[in-house]
Amino acid sequence: MDRVTSTLVDGLGAAGATSGILSQQQARIFGLLYLSARPLSLDEIAAELSQSKSNVSLNIRALVEWHLVRRRPVPGSRRDHYEAATDFFRALQEIFERRFRWTVRQVLASVADARAAAAASARREKSDVDERLARLEAFFGLIDAGIAAFVRGEAFQAETLRNVIPLATRGRR
Repeated sequence: MDRVTSTLVDGLGAAGATSGILSQQQARIFGLLYLSARPLSLDEIAAELSQSKSNVSLNIRALVEWHLVRRRPVPGSRRDHYEAATDFFRALQEIFERRFRWTVRQVLASVADARAAAAASARREKSDVDERLARLEAFFGLIDAGIAAFVRGEAFQAETLRNVIPLATRGRR
């Protein structure tokens, strides 16, 4: 592996390890494929990265799922070959939809459950709880709407989010 490729592979590996999206090995595979002038087989990837073919195969599947890598047939070869995606907008749409939006919706579902529990509760500070839950719901509802707009390729006005931020911090003053 040349110095440029090695630098990118190691750098992306370090970034992937802390991203919460890709593993270190997945990011390294992506970097290798991204700089490769041609699609590479599992054997070639494993040899370049000094990894087992089974480990590379497992990580390639995840990268294909994230739309960061795609399988490409190579004339005259029966092996699977892979290349990195170059449509980063599409890849980020997938990541936002499948990873971040799912998390945001978990928060919104928890808020709905907490509101139901608060409604059934006889606690005195219920109005304070209701207000806090409403702020949380407003903030994460806008995050959800922003992700939805991004995934559809639509504009999302940052001003919309700026208008809800004071709601989220009002209770801390």
